[in-house]
Amino acid sequence: MTKRTSAKYKIDRRMGENIWGRAKSPVNRREYGPGQHGQRRKNKLSDFGTQLRAKQKLKGYYGDLTEKQFRRIFGEAERVKGDTGEKLVGLLERRLDAVVYRAKFVATIFAARQFVNHGHVEVNGQKVNIPSYRVKEGDVISIRERSRQLAVVLEAVALTERDVPDYIDADHSKMTATFVRTPALGDIPYAVQMEPNLVVEFYAKN
Repeated sequence: MTKRTSAKYKIDRRMGENIWGRAKSPVNRREYGPGQHGQRRKNKLSDFGTQLRAKQKLKGYYGDLTEKQFRRIFGEAERVKGDTGEKLVGLLERRLDAVVYRAKFVATIFAARQFVNHGHVEVNGQKVNIPSYRVKEGDVISIRERSRQLAVVLEAVALTERDVPDYIDADHSKMTATFVRTPALGDIPYAVQMEPNLVVEFYAKN
């Protein structure tokens, strides 16, 4: 098991939720957390604990971003006029690795980060190997010609456990996807409830 796969399963168990809706999640078999103390009875979370959990869950969902990365994105969302929580998830969904994952070119967000890093992805015909690259509405994301027959891509395209959301127009026959628009919270196909409003409250108090 790779470090990334292990991390993915640990996040699920730490949160006590199958946050990506994966059939192989360990939470499907055991709901307690990882480690020797994972089976202890859970105490009711404080307001701080609830807000912290919401932040950890959202950070984990997008590939277990570092606090520095996540805080920077939150700062950008805070500076834009409108609902900060909505702006936050909109910015997260505009990350190139998130778009590659949403378009079903790879099976997991962790695989998407690695896939972009290894130079398999183009944006508007130009190779981009930065997972945090922010796509714009109308950008065309494509798998490079030499990478289109990779097993990781063909297996992901065939997955039936999730669909491509309507803010991304994917053409798997051409291995391209157009980022149509920045989604609102209600448009994003999270497998569990995400509460960016609690993330806003967390940073407001800490």
